[in-house]
Amino acid sequence: MSKEQFSGFDVGKFVGGFLYLHTTALPRLPEAWRQATAQAVELARVCPDQDFNVVKLNPRGDELSLLDYRDFFDDPFPALGRSWRVSLERGSVVYRNYEESRNPPILHRKELLLPASHMRIEEYRTMTQTAEALGLFAETNRIGFREQWHALIQERGYVLIDGQLRPLANAIAPPDTPSVSIEAGGVRRHLTALSRSNYSAPVQALLRHGLIDFDTNFFDYGCGKGDDVRNLAANGVAAAGWDPYYASDAPKSPARTVNLGFVINVIEDIEERVAALRGAYALTQGVLSVAAMLTSQCPVDGRPYRDGYLSSRDTFQKYYSQAQLRDFIEHTLDENAIAVVPGVFFVFRDKELEQRFLTARYGRQRQATAQGWTYARQVQPSRPARIPREPKGPRPTVDRTTLLFEAHQEDFGRLWQRFLELGRPADKHEVDEALRARLEQSISSWAKTKRITLDRFPTSELDASRVARISDLLVFGAQQQFEQRAAYRELEPGLRADVRYFFGDYTIWQAHARAMLFDVGNRARIEAASQEAAAKGYGWLTQGHSLQLHISLLERLPTLLRVYVACATLLCGDVSEFDLVKIHIRSGKVTLLKFEDFAAQPLPRLQQRVKVNLRDQDLDVFNYSVDYPPTLLYHKSRFINEEFPHFAEQLAFEDALDQLGLHDLSGYGPSEAEFHLTLTRARWEVDGFALRRCTRAPAIDDRCGTHLTYRDLIECGETQARLDLANRPREADTYTALYELATRVLDPVIDYFGMVKLTYGFCSQELAKEISGRIAVELDQHAGHERKRNGKPVCERLGAACDFLVEDEDMEEVANWVFENTLVDRVYFYGKDRPIHVSYSQTPARQLVAMLPNLSGRRVPRVLRKSHD
Repeated sequence: MSKEQFSGFDVGKFVGGFLYLHTTALPRLPEAWRQATAQAVELARVCPDQDFNVVKLNPRGDELSLLDYRDFFDDPFPALGRSWRVSLERGSVVYRNYEESRNPPILHRKELLLPASHMRIEEYRTMTQTAEALGLFAETNRIGFREQWHALIQERGYVLIDGQLRPLANAIAPPDTPSVSIEAGGVRRHLTALSRSNYSAPVQALLRHGLIDFDTNFFDYGCGKGDDVRNLAANGVAAAGWDPYYASDAPKSPARTVNLGFVINVIEDIEERVAALRGAYALTQGVLSVAAMLTSQCPVDGRPYRDGYLSSRDTFQKYYSQAQLRDFIEHTLDENAIAVVPGVFFVFRDKELEQRFLTARYGRQRQATAQGWTYARQVQPSRPARIPREPKGPRPTVDRTTLLFEAHQEDFGRLWQRFLELGRPADKHEVDEALRARLEQSISSWAKTKRITLDRFPTSELDASRVARISDLLVFGAQQQFEQRAAYRELEPGLRADVRYFFGDYTIWQAHARAMLFDVGNRARIEAASQEAAAKGYGWLTQGHSLQLHISLLERLPTLLRVYVACATLLCGDVSEFDLVKIHIRSGKVTLLKFEDFAAQPLPRLQQRVKVNLRDQDLDVFNYSVDYPPTLLYHKSRFINEEFPHFAEQLAFEDALDQLGLHDLSGYGPSEAEFHLTLTRARWEVDGFALRRCTRAPAIDDRCGTHLTYRDLIECGETQARLDLANRPREADTYTALYELATRVLDPVIDYFGMVKLTYGFCSQELAKEISGRIAVELDQHAGHERKRNGKPVCERLGAACDFLVEDEDMEEVANWVFENTLVDRVYFYGKDRPIHVSYSQTPARQLVAMLPNLSGRRVPRVLRKSHD
C-alpha cells in the first residue's frame, strides 16, 4: 500500500507499508476499504469506538487489524490495550490482550490518524513537534514500546508528567516513586540499587529474596577478604564473617542468615568439606546459602587431583553439576536443599521462614506502581462533590478524612503498596513499624487507617493482586501435594493469614489445591488455559499441540498452567537455569530449553533440552554440541513479549531476515551450519541484532550465484588471461556487488538462454593500466567498489559489471530480454553478434543503450529505452 493508492486521501499514518487511522476517519476511506473494515468488525464481533479506536490496513487488502489504544485522546502517547488481527480470506481472528503487559506498544504522531477538522489536532501536533525538537524520534528502533520510550525521554533529560514533557530538574517525583530509605521497608531493593555488582552471587540471591534486611544478622562462613561483609555492614546490616586465612581470629557467630559461598569447591579434602558445610549449618538460625562452581559455568582448567583439579597456581577446584551439588548438601545435612539459581541452594532451619520463601517463590513479582498508568502522575485523592456557596449561612463542613489523606499521602501510598504485595489489607504486624507508628499517631485506629487507604486508591489494583495471590497459594499447595511433602506442623503467620483471608481455613485451601492438581490431567482445560495465555501475549501457541514461552512469563500464566509447570520442574530441578518452557497440551509433558546467551542473541544456540513426562514421572536430557548438533532458535520474538530486553530490535532483525527469503524457517528451520552457509554465500552476516553485508572476502572458487563462481567473473578477460594477472578485488563490497550482479542478472539469463560466455568482468587498477585507452573505468562499473589511493571510489556509480555473449543467439534479443526481465542497471548493446555490457547497482538507472557508429565510425551511445517507458 502507498499513498498513491488513495488519490485525495490525506488522513492516516503510513508505517512499514501499513496505514493506521482513527475510527473517526473511517468515513474518508475508499468504499472498498470501508467494506473490508465492516467485514472485519463483523468477524471479530466488536464495536467501533467502544472496543477499538484505530484500524491498521494491510497492503494485501485481505487482512487488517482493529486496535484499542487506551486513553487515545488524553494520553500523549497511548498504549495498546487490545488487538484483533482479522484475515478476511480465511475468516479468522487472532485476539491479543495487552492489559497485563508492563511494556505495551505505544502510538506516536497520533494527530496523523485524525481528520484535519478534529478539535484537538493542534494540541497533538504541538506535542509531536516538541518530541521531534528533543530528538526523540531519531532512533526509531527504541520508540515502539513504553519502557524504551520513557528511558529515551529520560536520557534526553526529560520526564512525562501529566501529559507534558518536563525537564528532569523541574520535575517533582510522584508520591508512588519507590524510596531508598530504610522506612521504605526493603534493604533488598535499597542495597541492590546501590551496587549490586559488589555482592557475590549467593548474597545477591539472599538480598533478592528478602533474606537479608536491617533486622537480620548475617554471618559469612569462609568470607575470604570480606567484601560482602564490608558492603553489607556499610549499608546498616549486622554482618560478620570468619575465614581460616584472612580472618582466622574472628569468632564464629550464630546468625539468622549464614552464607557458605564458594567454599566447599576449594577444599580438596572431602572430610574437611563435609565439616565446613556442617559447621556453617550449625551456626544457622534461619537460612543457610550454599554456593559452588558448576561444571557448566567454568571450563575445566588444570590437572586432575582427587575429585577435582589443581591449577597452575596450585589452587584446588571441585566442579559440581547442579544435581551433584544438591545431593551433596542433602546427604550431608539431611535437609531439603532448594535450588535458587544454578550453583546456589538454600537450606532452611527455620521452617516458618521456609514456608514464606516457598509461597513467595511460587508467587508473582508484583509491580510497585499501577499497571494501567502510561506516564508518571500524582495520586489524585477523591474529593466530595462541590457545594455551591450560599450568600448567608454557615460554611460547608471540611472533610477531615481528605485532609488526613493529603497530609500523609506518601505514607498512605507506601501502605497501599504493602496491600498490593499481600493481595489483601495488611494486619498491623505485617507493616513496617516506623510507617505504622507515623500513621497511628495521626489516625485514631488501625481500622480507620485501612478504611481510608481502601477508599482512596483504585480497587481494581487490589482486585488484581488478590487474584494473583490466590493463584500463588494454589500453585504452592498443589506443588506441595504433588511432591508428597510432609505437611508443616503449623503454618507461619503470614501464610496462615493468607489461608484464612482467601480460603477460610486450611482444609478448604488444600481441597482447592488438590482439585487444581487433578485438573493438570484434563487436556481440554489445559488447552483452554493455553489459549487464554496466548491471547494475552504469553507465549506462542501451536493449536492443539503446545504453548511455548520464556520463563519470565511463567508467573503470569493461568493458575492451571503454573501448577502444570511447577510439578514438572520439581522432577528436574530449578527452572531458573532454563530459558524457554514448552507445555505439551496433549501428551502430559513439559520441555525445558536452555540456550547460549538467550537475551543478547537474536538467534540463540540451543544447549540443553529436558523433556519431563508427568505421567511416568521421568525425564530425558539432551545435550547439544555434545550429543546432538547445535540448533538455532528462529523467530525468538514469538516466545517473549514486548517487556523483554531488545524486543524491538529482535522484531526488526526477524523482519529483515524474512525479507531476504534465503531460508525456510518453518518448523525447526535449517541447521546452524546450513543457515550460516546460506547467509554467507548471499554475502550477509549477523552483527548483533542486525544483518549486514559480509566484511570478509570469499574464496575465489566459492559459488557466486547459482551457475558461476567468483573466479568466472574475475578471470575472464583477454588481457587478464594473456598477462596472467591476479586481478583480485581488495574491497569486500566488490565481492558483494559481483554476487548481486550474478544473482539478479546473470542467473536469470542463464536459466532462460543457457550458459553465457564471459568476455570481461572485474577490472582491478592493475589490470586497467594494461588496457588503458580502451575502457572508461570511471563509468563502466567493472571496478566494482574498489577505491583509489585518496579513498574515493574508482567508479562513483559503484555496483558491478561484466560483458558476455550467448552463442548462437541474437544479442539484440538478449539485450531486450535482460532489460525487461531482470533488475539490470544498464545494458549496452554493440551488435547482434557482439557481447553486451550489463551492470547492477543498488540505485539502478534502468537504461538500454545502443553503441552505434557515427559517420566517422566511432561508437556513440544512444538511449533506446528507460525504465519509465
